[in-house]
Amino acid sequence: MSDFSGWQQWLPIFLPLLIIELVLLALALWDWVHRQRFRYLNRCVWLAIIVLVNTLGLLAYLLLGRGEEEAVDK
Repeated sequence: MSDFSGWQQWLPIFLPLLIIELVLLALALWDWVHRQRFRYLNRCVWLAIIVLVNTLGLLAYLLLGRGEEEAVDK
């Protein structure tokens, strides 16, 4: 039998991180849906980065992909 009581000590640490991750994911996906032009890469590549690379992909999109200058159409 496994002892699941150990996870309770980590819950206060991981729960806020999970909430932040989900909020960033929702923000990035909402912005991706509503934006027509992206910097550096095209629309499909940014979607793959957002979904598959998790936190680093979300931050990369929010910091690098959203700008209008030097934008790439769809």
